[in-house]
Amino acid sequence: MDNASLTPQPGALHVVATPIGNLADLTDRARAILAGVDLVACEDTRVTGALLARLGLKKPLVAYHDHNEADAAEAIAVQLAAGRSVALVTDAGTPGISDPGFRLVRACRRRALPVVPVPGPCALAAVLSASGLPTNGFLFAGFLPPKSAARLAFLEKYRDFPYTLALYESCHRVEKFAAEIVAALGPARVVCLAREVTKLHETFLVGSAADVQARLAAGSRRGEFTVLIAPADFEL
Repeated sequence: MDNASLTPQPGALHVVATPIGNLADLTDRARAILAGVDLVACEDTRVTGALLARLGLKKPLVAYHDHNEADAAEAIAVQLAAGRSVALVTDAGTPGISDPGFRLVRACRRRALPVVPVPGPCALAAVLSASGLPTNGFLFAGFLPPKSAARLAFLEKYRDFPYTLALYESCHRVEKFAAEIVAALGPARVVCLAREVTKLHETFLVGSAADVQARLAAGSRRGEFTVLIAPADFEL
């Protein structure tokens, strides 16, 4: 490993992926960057504080989340412009992928401040790789709106999309969403629902939409879900 890649760059934003469940998934490079930066911008200071404590690290933390992104992005950009090195993390996974991060990275790009990716865990990539659904192309739509009409409209719009659809869903709505998939796309459409990825109770439900809906109803719905919907002509 190049030792230079383990040392944070002064005045650079380091976009650091953190584990989505299994702490062993944190890369050596991510650990070194977190140890070396001047400041860590994080979604929840309690969550990141606990992660750093488990790593034996103590760093200044600044909250950067959905409710303060605009103001926090500007304030952090000022710190970067002054030469401080900053790591951006979220509670789990890769910042900016359905998690806060976009506005801060954009603020840096507007100011020609360096942005350094420190890749690692991402639920989307993990589930795609292990699902058995086509991965030659996909559309990631993040979290759909909570209203059923909007979700059904999305499914109808992409009914004949030639690549895999990828979404995130909460435990509170996943059972309803499974029913919406059956209603909009039919019971035979191949889907994958994954939960607790990399954790003790990791679960992949792969099969027809009707079969997955039934298995989901009979099992645990704890945690956030990654949902994949195969193209209409795909068969397992």
